[in-house]
Amino acid sequence: MLQVRQLVKHFGGLRAVDGVSFEVGSGQCVALIGPNGAGKSTTFACIAGQYPLTGGDIAWNGQALKGLSPQARLQLGVARSFQVAQVFEALTVLQNVQLAIQARLGQRAVSAFRRLDSQSREPALALLEQTGLQALAEQDALSLPYGAKKRLELALALAARPRLLLLDEPAAGLAGPERAELMQLVKRLAGQGMAVLYTEHNMDAVAGVADRVLVLIEGRLAAQGSFDEISRDAVVRSRYLGQAGGEAGSEGGGHA
Repeated sequence: MLQVRQLVKHFGGLRAVDGVSFEVGSGQCVALIGPNGAGKSTTFACIAGQYPLTGGDIAWNGQALKGLSPQARLQLGVARSFQVAQVFEALTVLQNVQLAIQARLGQRAVSAFRRLDSQSREPALALLEQTGLQALAEQDALSLPYGAKKRLELALALAARPRLLLLDEPAAGLAGPERAELMQLVKRLAGQGMAVLYTEHNMDAVAGVADRVLVLIEGRLAAQGSFDEISRDAVVRSRYLGQAGGEAGSEGGGHA
């Protein structure tokens, strides 16, 4: 279980996150949403290990994460993706996943590159099948359409065999059908026992996907519950959902 207790993050005089607490258990798919500047990206970055905490605690399965690097969190089974897909564009799709698996197995980078084509081929192909990329296995990652790059980044995260998956706007930049397909894959991962926490601004990537929705407003947890429950919440409707008819823009520059 992921436990976030009284999380506080300040940037100088800006109180970006101000005492946020929640939990995400194994098998749960939880969405973290909110208007621009609400603090959801900062909360996510603190959990992922990008930002040191100003106050509070974060634990995964009883292990304190405070002060641990993203790599150390990965060793504990905590993997993440980024809002803008990050893949190894000089490699093929299959080689990307083979390299990620080799990294999990502790292979040195030079050694992994030299023997890459023969390493971990079957488990890599299995991950490509799981993420719908098997037909693109031999294609260079550089030439992939953006939707496929998002799937490949997810496959790279899954190569670490995580128990907690952190997804930063997994549906960002995807058209409706691609978005729906990817989010159903995310939902299936939680159904297989993984804990999933994701930030999102497209409400169709939340409705029917998230078991629970956390709504941040001005750095505080304003509401939580099912999508239907938060959709009926008066504060959420007036401060967030009403801004753009159920969709709000992603958090722009600065500390969100």
